Amino acid sequence: MLIYIVRRLALMVLVLWGVTLGAFLISHALPADPAAAAMGNNAREEQLADFRERNGLNKPLATQYVIYMGQLLRGDMGTSLRTQNEIVDDLGAFFPATLELTLVAVVFALLIGLPLGVIAALYQGRPPDLLARSFAVLGGATPVYWLAILALTLFHERLGWLPGPGRLDVYNLAPPTHTGLVLIDSLLARDPAVFWDALRHLILPALVLGAYSAALLTRMTRSALLEVLSQDYIRTARSKGLTPARVLVKHAVRNAALPTLTVLGSLFGSLLTGAVLTETIFSWPGIGGYATTSAISLDFPAVMGVTLIAGLAYSVVNLLVDLAYSFFDPRISFS
Repeated sequence: MLIYIVRRLALMVLVLWGVTLGAFLISHALPADPAAAAMGNNAREEQLADFRERNGLNKPLATQYVIYMGQLLRGDMGTSLRTQNEIVDDLGAFFPATLELTLVAVVFALLIGLPLGVIAALYQGRPPDLLARSFAVLGGATPVYWLAILALTLFHERLGWLPGPGRLDVYNLAPPTHTGLVLIDSLLARDPAVFWDALRHLILPALVLGAYSAALLTRMTRSALLEVLSQDYIRTARSKGLTPARVLVKHAVRNAALPTLTVLGSLFGSLLTGAVLTETIFSWPGIGGYATTSAISLDFPAVMGVTLIAGLAYSVVNLLVDLAYSFFDPRISFS
């Protein structure tokens, strides 16, 4: 196990190096001037030259990359050209909001997708299966931005059941920051009012963000469970007189979990780094909006920082998914 983890960590470092190289070359290949984007159209040429000098933009491309990698190896992601803040500080301010939204979205996707997939497999060809498959098709085909606007219009504007955009109401102060996750910080601060307000603000964007994931989990769970239910060992378990619930939980669901777990890991990584539209529509102060603004303003160091975080998130999630395989199937060895 330890040797496997060391190998995966070494591979992760190689992947992250490739991510930094690709992102650096692509971002600097754009035919635009980041100095002009940062200083504005009215900046004088000497001001632009000074900006390029201070930020190393006047150096050859290879030299810029070597300097960037040297800083990165020391734990320094550089300084944002737009905000003039350390990128580590910017990411530390924006990333927790995205992580909290992603975690709640994954919980919603699991609570919706897994039961629907199991029900669809158990009632194959019958009305529950048709309803579950209809949800899977609609959830996978519905654009995120349309679903977000529809959810805001219906549940916030028309019915008034849930709050609108933002992370908290204006009359609620954010709790003292310990983790950056408002739900946890409000619990640590023993402030149930802020916790309830934050939870209500999370419901709509998390449901919208998790809708596609729930649809995909429904399809994957149904397909995997149908394949398992047709195996000989399932028929043997039934012939031994085991109850249907025991056969389902102990033998069927556990063996059908591996492909679902793989999809879940990929979904978590994509949700964590791809919530741009959801965060924009719901005015969510997360990393998606920060990445979009940085890309528009040609803030190369910030774009590199976001890309690196995205690559790291995918790598870590995939490693955890691989390690979780041994729990569901002890036959899998990591030697």
